[in-house]
Amino acid sequence: MSTGSAPASRSVLVTGGTSGIGLAIARGFAAAGQSVTGAGLGTLPEPEANLSFRTLDVTDTAAIADLAAGHDRLDVLVNAAGVIRRGEELEPEVFAQVIDINLNGTMRMCAAMRPTLASAKGCIINIASMLSYFGGGLVPGYSASKGGVAQLTKSLAIAYAADGIRVNALAPGWIATPLTVNLRADETRNAAITGRTPMGRWGQPEELAGPALFLASDAASFITGTILNVDGGYAAM
Repeated sequence: MSTGSAPASRSVLVTGGTSGIGLAIARGFAAAGQSVTGAGLGTLPEPEANLSFRTLDVTDTAAIADLAAGHDRLDVLVNAAGVIRRGEELEPEVFAQVIDINLNGTMRMCAAMRPTLASAKGCIINIASMLSYFGGGLVPGYSASKGGVAQLTKSLAIAYAADGIRVNALAPGWIATPLTVNLRADETRNAAITGRTPMGRWGQPEELAGPALFLASDAASFITGTILNVDGGYAAM
């Protein structure tokens, strides 16, 4: 098996898999021949080769339980569901909502899918962020949630190791998604972001797919508890 792809005939579930980074990762696994379900809210995309979509709210424990019950096998869980509410997160109620989706939602999915992943000796890939490391004055909820995702990843890597489940995370840098449209449109912020990024540009959602495929592959069989930066060198500055 090549180091850039997961083995054939695996079952993959991607939350937040209907748009942005989650959709790009879902499509990457599907293109590699995996059987993929992209789960999320809003208008669902049309089904694609090896890729189907379904509605899922990661704050709804009953919906998560139903989803878990419908999976006889699960090899890879990617937790990409997330929100950001710039400025609004300074309000405690909005802060709590962001934490509930980004961090608690990740934990809900991991806990619900643990038995099925254990049966397959599967793996979990969480989506952290550069804001797992840096503060965000306008996004305290997002920053706190992504810092929590990084620590949750390390903690579950320890807790789930006995089950044969590896748990890692990707930490994207500045990626061109619907969540960053306003930042890219702001000339000052855009210049600051690309100026701080050694590669001098925004990343594309598709650039997260290869790292996700690697972490799910046998080539990463001794990697767990790791946060892999996919950031164009941003964290190195």
